[in-house]
Order: sequence, then C-alpha cells, then structure tokens
Amino acid sequence: MSTDRNIEAAVREELVSDPLLDANGIVVQAAGGAVSLTGTVPSQAQHVEAAAAARRVAGVTTVDTMLKVALPAVDYGDDAALARLANQALAANAVPETVEATARNGNLFLTGTVSRNGQRDAAQDAAAGVAGVLSITNEIDVLGDL
Repeated sequence: MSTDRNIEAAVREELVSDPLLDANGIVVQAAGGAVSLTGTVPSQAQHVEAAAAARRVAGVTTVDTMLKVALPAVDYGDDAALARLANQALAANAVPETVEATARNGNLFLTGTVSRNGQRDAAQDAAAGVAGVLSITNEIDVLGDL
C-alpha cells in the first residue's frame, strides 16, 4: 500500500508529464488513496484530463476534482460565439441533432435527448474540447438504455 506522500508525488509526476496539461496551477492532496485536485487549469479540457491523469496512478482509489477553469483574458469570448463553437463540435462528433449547446457567462449548458448514455457522454466530451468553456452542465436526457 502506498503512503499518501508517495501517491501525491506520483500524481504530481503524472500531471507534469502529461503533454495535454499545464499542471502549474494544480495542488494535489491524498488521504488513504483518495486524491483531491485543487487550483486552476486554463481550459475545461484540461480539467477533464487532470482527473483522468490522477486516476491512472497506482494506489489512487478516488479522485475529487475541485479545479477551477481560469481562462487567460484573451480567451474570453461572447456567449453566442461559444455556443456556436460548441454546437459545431457536437455536429463534428456525430452527436444527435436533438442535442443543443447554449452558453451563459462562459458556462455551457447541454440540453436535449439521446437514445444511449454513450451519446450523452460523447456530447460532454465534444463540448469539453471547445476553447473558452468555463464549465459544462450536462442536462441531456437519455431515453433509451440506462
């Protein structure tokens, strides 16, 4: 069983070595295999990737991601443009046309219906890759396989 300090060090190493992350603003804490990530990252995609990176570390049992997205000032855009980019990303990733993205103050809201959980997850993943998203609220209803 790894100690908390060993797990913290291993998670930090995984975050720093991940080419998809800027880990400078991330603080790692571990207690009994449960890892908490706090601090800031520059995008929603990095928020998702940080949690995935922490889960890859041996000895980690759970990951609580409390990271905030702190966009550089030049990345702030208007909500209409953000929603348009998110809807383009949904279409490019074969998300059903019944799903729509809207934006308010940089926060993205996904609404609509799909027939499978995988489609709901795909919509969130596609939206997470859009630059300028501060957070995603996934309100997509699954009408098929639960």
